[in-house]
Amino acid sequence: MSTRPNVVVIVSDTFRRDHLGAYGNTHIRTPNLDAFARSSVTFDRHMVSSFPTMPARADMLTGNFSYTFMGWEPLWASLYTLPGLLSKAGYLTMGVVDTPYFIRNRFGYDRGFDDFIWIRGQGDDTRPHERSDYRSTWKFESDRLVARTMTAAEEWLERHYEDNFFLYVDTWDPHEPWDAPSYYTKMYRPGYSGRQIYPTYGRWQEAGLSWDDVELAHATYCGEVTMVDHWIGRLLSKLDVLGLRENTLIFFLSDHGFYFGEHGYFGKAEWINDQLATANSSAVMPAWLSESWLLTVDWSPLYQELTRIPLIVSAPGLEPGRRAALTTAPDLAPTILELTGIDVPSEAMQGESFRKVLAGDKDEHRRFVVSSWPLYFAEGEITTAVDSRPRRVASYMPITVTTPERSLILGGPGDAPELYDLGDDPHEQTNVWEARSGEGIALMEETISFLEEQGAPEQYLQPRRTVLEEQSGSDPQKNAANAI
Repeated sequence: MSTRPNVVVIVSDTFRRDHLGAYGNTHIRTPNLDAFARSSVTFDRHMVSSFPTMPARADMLTGNFSYTFMGWEPLWASLYTLPGLLSKAGYLTMGVVDTPYFIRNRFGYDRGFDDFIWIRGQGDDTRPHERSDYRSTWKFESDRLVARTMTAAEEWLERHYEDNFFLYVDTWDPHEPWDAPSYYTKMYRPGYSGRQIYPTYGRWQEAGLSWDDVELAHATYCGEVTMVDHWIGRLLSKLDVLGLRENTLIFFLSDHGFYFGEHGYFGKAEWINDQLATANSSAVMPAWLSESWLLTVDWSPLYQELTRIPLIVSAPGLEPGRRAALTTAPDLAPTILELTGIDVPSEAMQGESFRKVLAGDKDEHRRFVVSSWPLYFAEGEITTAVDSRPRRVASYMPITVTTPERSLILGGPGDAPELYDLGDDPHEQTNVWEARSGEGIALMEETISFLEEQGAPEQYLQPRRTVLEEQSGSDPQKNAANAI
């Protein structure tokens, strides 16, 4: 067996961190991931970087803050990829995914993998030409997409466990629609009748839902969480059976969380149906969209329910424990490369390895983490973000800046910033901006400097500079007094 460690990365979409027993949940059953966490290092402050699904994958696979230069689009050919660098160094690299946007529409997120399997079916219910009746063929739990994905990964391991490999496994579950077998949902909703609710992607009360509707949807989500835990547990068990655990790096993580009523939202963004061909539309419409109905993306802040995500890491010789350092998705690729002894090409990755934090040799990693929609999300723009469908952006999408003590919600010109004290207010209910504006302005200045360092185009930075000017004014003595 090679002395270089194998690598397994398991990504579960929309998996809320606070739904794991390893992060303090006592209600939702996740026995396999909890057992994995007990023998691993659990990161308590791993934060979203680029948002949502595919920008997050770009961060993971390239080690870059993709929100600063790209969005929901094909992976740039100029970027190095983690699987490509590992393949060049002699690893056998494999991707097994059911998340539907890796290669659809020539997105090219399979670049660098020696082999790649897309388990089809996720998202097809919204595309009639792609087997919209797929779910009607299900008879058993093993027909579900997470089951088929983890089984395909298991089978690949059985064929290649003697190779030196990098295996990337990505399941869209527990992403909606939440349709695990009913016996999972009954764990959280006794007497469950099979009714399903799709998220409103907006304010649940304005959508006419009752709180019981939201709780029902949450129960179906929790059922999927437990189902995902079961099938990931099978994959982890196969690593044990094959004798791989002692020479394999294993990462479990998600891309973002989800709102179930928190802050008034049900979903992970707010959008509404909108016909662009109206006199008051500020959008610059392509001709092909002039008669189209599409969705408007409205003000969609990234609160902690979205930005705090799980990261659990097992590595040969690593003592189990917890880490409080701030980490984020672009840090994953350089960390894996350092742990496998592979040099990162000069200036190829913006992320920073947290190997020393993982080993317990260092307590801190980042001063803050910026969680953001693509920065080009500006008022009136047409974008194909979220699921490759065109949408009009109604306002600048706010970014979130998180430190161990604070979170800052920063929008565009005219948007009032929000500042939260995470020590006293971990669920971000009380905006303390007015009382601590100096502190918020200082964090805003640090954030803009960080974005400059990452090479964000000035056109993306200017709206945030305008907010800084609006909030700070022109009196530096006043700003200094506020910061004290």
